[in-house]
Amino acid sequence: MSAAGVRTSAAALFTALLLAVTAACTGGDGTSPTPRGSSPSGGRAAVLAVKIDNVAPARPHTGLERADIVYVEQVEAGLSRILAVYSSALPPVIGPVRSARETDLELLRQFDRPALAFSGAQSQLLPVIDRAPLDPVPPSKAPGAYFRGPDRPAPHNLYLRPQRIPFEASGVNAVGELGLRVGAPPSGGEREGSRTVRYPSASVTFTWSAERERWLVSLDGSPARTTEGDRLGAGTVVVQSVTVRPSDFRDRSGNTSPFTETVGSGDAVVLRDGRAYEARWTRSATDADTVYTTPDGQRVDLAEGPLWILYAPRGGA
Repeated sequence: MSAAGVRTSAAALFTALLLAVTAACTGGDGTSPTPRGSSPSGGRAAVLAVKIDNVAPARPHTGLERADIVYVEQVEAGLSRILAVYSSALPPVIGPVRSARETDLELLRQFDRPALAFSGAQSQLLPVIDRAPLDPVPPSKAPGAYFRGPDRPAPHNLYLRPQRIPFEASGVNAVGELGLRVGAPPSGGEREGSRTVRYPSASVTFTWSAERERWLVSLDGSPARTTEGDRLGAGTVVVQSVTVRPSDFRDRSGNTSPFTETVGSGDAVVLRDGRAYEARWTRSATDADTVYTTPDGQRVDLAEGPLWILYAPRGGA
């Protein structure tokens, strides 16, 4: 069989597996789904956050197009990783899922005890995650919710079946948890056709499509697509200038993990409706929401559609 035929067969097998997973009520190992609608703490998680791989072997992503909010942050070696937040609806499969970082814990304090799905974490970080005000759901706690896809090598092939973890979509967009809302654009702004956010070893580009009324996403210079081939897009993009410093944790290769400071204040750029608006962001404490305002103090409202928030190292966007 030719190389193209092998790739086609593998893709078909993976698609078939996703469809089978979607339709199944129990896992192939006979594991029953974890009861939905309640968290391990006895309450109900307001949102589900999933840590998603974002290097070339992990693409295209699955289920990312259904996220209410997509965060992009810097990780080791100057690469980027995604934290996708779901509340209004859940896709049948999300992934590839990767490991959590210390940055995620401070970021997620903006939500009311979210569920966090991740593949694992550095051993010294795991007890910190367990103490955090969230409901961690790694494979060790919900083995029937995860599976390995056949079309790519580990570690870029771990997927989540969110219906099998203790979480149920509320039907309400997660942006409301941040105190944000859909509304009219602020006054002013400048026409913007494209904006690129650069990390030391990665980039994300947003190109305005008037026809689709979306900012079309490109990752590392290539169009970002779903596993079905559709182009990923954002209704609103926030490029948030932040301090990125070394954390106290290292990855398995000994590289120091960066920590993104999401409490504080700084400059931001908001992209919506084909225009760019200068803004400021302020977050007074870990349990406070991030507030986005124009230089003259107007609150910045969102356009319809997914919200992408990129934590851009100061001076790097």
